[in-house]
Amino acid sequence: MSKVSVHTEFLDINWKLIGLISEIDRFDASWKAIERREGQSLKELKSIATVRSVGASTRIEGSKLTDEEVDILLKNMDISKLQERDEQEVVGYYEALDVIDENFEEIPVTENGLKNLHNVLLKYSEKDRWHRGNYKQHSNAVEANMPDGTTQIIFQTTAPGFPTEDAMRELITWHDADKDTHPLVKCALFCYDFVSIHPFQDGNGRLSRLLATLLLRKYGYKWIRYVSFEHEIESQKNEYYRVLRTCQSQRPGEDITPWVMFFLTSLKNVQESLMLKLETHGVQQAISQRERHLLTIIEANPGIKTSDMAKKLGVSSATVKRMLDSLLSAKLIERHGIGPGSYYTLL
Repeated sequence: MSKVSVHTEFLDINWKLIGLISEIDRFDASWKAIERREGQSLKELKSIATVRSVGASTRIEGSKLTDEEVDILLKNMDISKLQERDEQEVVGYYEALDVIDENFEEIPVTENGLKNLHNVLLKYSEKDRWHRGNYKQHSNAVEANMPDGTTQIIFQTTAPGFPTEDAMRELITWHDADKDTHPLVKCALFCYDFVSIHPFQDGNGRLSRLLATLLLRKYGYKWIRYVSFEHEIESQKNEYYRVLRTCQSQRPGEDITPWVMFFLTSLKNVQESLMLKLETHGVQQAISQRERHLLTIIEANPGIKTSDMAKKLGVSSATVKRMLDSLLSAKLIERHGIGPGSYYTLL
């Protein structure tokens, strides 16, 4: 097809790219009807997606907390007891995600808007108190730890001071002025440029993924709140970094087609996952409310044992086993292992 200039990069407009955009937008066009039909299911999905998003995005940056641990932390949150850095990052990400969910229309895509989100993201991180909400003061090149103990620069980010300020001003100006680029491509490019500039001392990766949610909500893609885009990125973490580095190594004036394709494919994947969950819910209408509750417990607590399911449901283990057999027959869950060590996952 053709290669076009978008902001400071180049993009190959090909049929695969156009096809991906069309598929995502076709689903989006039918979303209002789906939302009316699936009200209660979506509330449950949003709760699960939030935990997965918080857990995945912080783990990508090094956190060790599992989704189950994240869920427990958020349900029993005591801000005065957030001693561990992983816990501080999880609660900060959760609050930033919540701010976006509740106020996305009012949050401006401006330098101050982004600085305010950064401040919320690192609100509980004592280590980051000195720089949160402000652009970086020191170089923050992306480095990798090598087997011999040395570090190697993977990507040289924009220099602190005027270069970072200028680059961010130009990115915001482009975002406001560009009325021709498709919103999905604009979102992919904005997140890419933001993480390539690395304007803050720390938290850039996490904030770039929050910005993806913010921009998609602003552009009208309401269904994004019911899926975990971050979880999809985590599941492809190596490819995520590989594609980013491949494009960034050509800066400035790089071809960002590989990144845009990766970004859109990830969106399509979470969209398909959402549809599968909603279709499964159609099958769930034939089962009892308690069995539907059990499905939610299994999804929200990976690896949970039968005895713990019984406690959460307030029934006997024998009752849970009968329910599990019913769900297995309905092909809604899958059993892994045998005996006391077995566990279940959703199909």
